Amino acid sequence: MTVASPSNLYADLDVQAELDAPLGPQTWFGIGGSADLLIKPNSVEALAALSRRCRRDSIPLRVLGSGANLLVDDEGVDGVVVKLDSEAFRRVEFNADGLVERMRVHGGASMERLVQECARRGLRGIEPMAGIPASLGGAIRMNAGGKFGAIGDAVDAVAVVGDDGELRVYRREELSFDYRRTSVPAGTIVWASLRVTPDDPVACRDRVKEIFAYKKSTQPMSANSAGCMFRNPRMPDGSRESAGKLIDRAGLKGLRVGSAVVSPEHGNFLAIDRGDSRTAGRTDDLRALVERVQREVARAFGVELETEVVFWRRGESAGGHA
Repeated sequence: MTVASPSNLYADLDVQAELDAPLGPQTWFGIGGSADLLIKPNSVEALAALSRRCRRDSIPLRVLGSGANLLVDDEGVDGVVVKLDSEAFRRVEFNADGLVERMRVHGGASMERLVQECARRGLRGIEPMAGIPASLGGAIRMNAGGKFGAIGDAVDAVAVVGDDGELRVYRREELSFDYRRTSVPAGTIVWASLRVTPDDPVACRDRVKEIFAYKKSTQPMSANSAGCMFRNPRMPDGSRESAGKLIDRAGLKGLRVGSAVVSPEHGNFLAIDRGDSRTAGRTDDLRALVERVQREVARAFGVELETEVVFWRRGESAGGHA
């Protein structure tokens, strides 16, 4: 839905707003169209009021995090896209509630910076997120992680502004964190309380370096991709198999559709080849490649690959942080 009367949404709120805002450059794929309206609230109160008004007017509201796990349609997206880009949403409060083992991280905070700062301070518990580009809200929404652990392992509480504009805090015992999934209710994650353990700063930094080195040796870090495209699926026997291995065994490494290609290095990395002179890079190419890989893997192994990357397009329901 196109925003017909933007002034009814934000004119009296403490926000920054941009009409027809390009989204492609704000994603790791670097492709895709524009948002009808991009809003950066400067306070939780402004976000809450905006959320209420979007629900009142039946306007979709999407939350843009670091853009590392997002594919935007070539035609852009309708409604409102919120980016938690102000200082109010990027703060990290160490020693939350006076406890060295607790910190409050706000929804727009960079996980990459958080990992480095925790290592510098000698705080253990966040280092499994090394090499995973995400905002705090986006990381929690998909329970981001990998071989070394996931963000959900450290979560103590999560604060969410719902579409009714109410701020609710959910304690750890009320939530579940599974492989790339969480039960955190719909809405915008504005902060989370994370548990950490004091440790030797040198040991913390060495652990971060170890994880970075592993990822660099196994993943095409420089590719124009969003990391792993697919979740690791459950096989018929109940075990979970690597999506990358299945794609490799299906002979799909290097498969190309227009400007989109399956990485020759890692089957679960689908990238945009900016050196391809045939196209400038299109979302449609990547969508077609995703569907081709899904069909081939289903045919070869009898399993359906589910995308880990979030897809945004006009007329579809709004997703969470991406």
